[in-house]
Amino acid sequence: MNRKYLKLFVFLFIINSITFSLYFSSHPDFFRRLRRTTSDARHSLHQSTFSDHTQLSSSSNSNKPWPILPSYLPWSLNPNTPFRSCEAYFGNGFTRRIDLLTPPPDINRKSLNGGAGAGWFRCFYSQTLRSSICEGGRMRMHPEKIKMSVGGEVLESVIGRSEEEELPEFEFGAFDLEVGEKSKSHGKKLASEGFLNEYMQKGAISRHTMRDLIDSIQLIGANEFECSEWVEEPTLLITRFEYANLFHTITDWYSAYVSSRVTGLPNRPQLVFVDGHCMTQLEETWKAVFSGLRYSKNFSGSVCFRHAILSPLGYETAMFRGLSETIDCDGASAHDLWQKPDNSKTARVSEFGEMIRAAFSLPLHQQHHNSKSRSRNHNVLFVRREDYLAHPRHAGKVQSRLSNEQEVFDALKSWSTGHTECKINLINGLFGHMTMKEQVRAIKDASVIVGAHGAGLTHIVSATPETEILEIVSSEYRRPHFELISKWKGLNYHPIYLGGSHASPPVVINKLRDILKSLGC
Repeated sequence: MNRKYLKLFVFLFIINSITFSLYFSSHPDFFRRLRRTTSDARHSLHQSTFSDHTQLSSSSNSNKPWPILPSYLPWSLNPNTPFRSCEAYFGNGFTRRIDLLTPPPDINRKSLNGGAGAGWFRCFYSQTLRSSICEGGRMRMHPEKIKMSVGGEVLESVIGRSEEEELPEFEFGAFDLEVGEKSKSHGKKLASEGFLNEYMQKGAISRHTMRDLIDSIQLIGANEFECSEWVEEPTLLITRFEYANLFHTITDWYSAYVSSRVTGLPNRPQLVFVDGHCMTQLEETWKAVFSGLRYSKNFSGSVCFRHAILSPLGYETAMFRGLSETIDCDGASAHDLWQKPDNSKTARVSEFGEMIRAAFSLPLHQQHHNSKSRSRNHNVLFVRREDYLAHPRHAGKVQSRLSNEQEVFDALKSWSTGHTECKINLINGLFGHMTMKEQVRAIKDASVIVGAHGAGLTHIVSATPETEILEIVSSEYRRPHFELISKWKGLNYHPIYLGGSHASPPVVINKLRDILKSLGC
């Protein structure tokens, strides 16, 4: 009997070995892909593209690690990424590298991590987005040379402050980079007008603050490079415009996320807001997604960054560009794209939404038995528009996009209570009374998300794959924001177009009934 068990064990072991051998021979990239899901491997991958005389600081242990995301695909630079492909729009289309400052050849690796004359600066340009992600080492900021309000104040304390006061104006030398004593560039600008016009294009932006920041960078000698404070961890420098609006803030989040991935950061970076905006509720997500947050005026003196990354304006992301140019990309699963790459599909927006959910410690994987299409229990989230004080120039009143919103909500509530095929939980999405984590959780748990056109619907970037989107679109606000995000995530989008701003409750109920039928109710 023991011999029979031994033979059975050996037989099963051989079968197992053959199965594993066949699998790995047909998936030669398996281990490489597995390694890339770890932050240290991604950093090593990025560093392999550096020239021998360039090295980033590895002092990033205090930063949060990257979570493992189901929709993650490698961000390694591919020079052959097709122009205006989905990867060029949403992923790493920053394929052209421009070195503006490299350390002299006599600087060794040890001095690069702390010695004199080791400053460096380069940009990665996307022809598709007409945008650049730039980064530099041994960069110094002088907050007193940036004209703007302090920033980070409680909203109620700065009521009436103008936007002009909050946007930065940079003196020449507001930022500087260290060069060797033998360099002939002392006192000169880092970037020429020609460089700025080609790689930091203004476009339709009347005031391109990131271009202005780069234009202010001065080259100085090592004997002048003194710092009141050193920031050792990789740090994103960010300037914001419509910082209190969720849609525009999500474009800033996306730009910061892409900048972190394209530059191969091993962990989630620190943030410095180079603007003078006051605090908003949206800072909760900034702090959750990244490792820390400070305002530039909060530094008491000159501050030096071992590694600074300049995040492009949110206006330059695909999410914003898509409002004025055609970005014909369909959402797809990362698994499918890994097996069969397709330039007309993307999983990047889903990856980004998972990053937000992971930042709030919310589940990323939908359990098979809890699949929304198989469930008899559905959350229908009605995203409401309500009055709130958004910024110092705001009167506290939001413009109505659905004049009879309460009537529609009450009708849906009454109908859902009597629904017999499935249990329908109608969620009153009063986001102004919820934390950002509670808002993202409500989005994650919803089978159907309903709402009039408004910034709150931008949260659908964090929706799970089977979520249905029902937008009530008034005649005055017939804009493609949420139809596009749904498309780029692969979500089913159902619009109800109104002749004005008044919706017929029976029409909304019938549309919702049809959607729930498609889910098996």
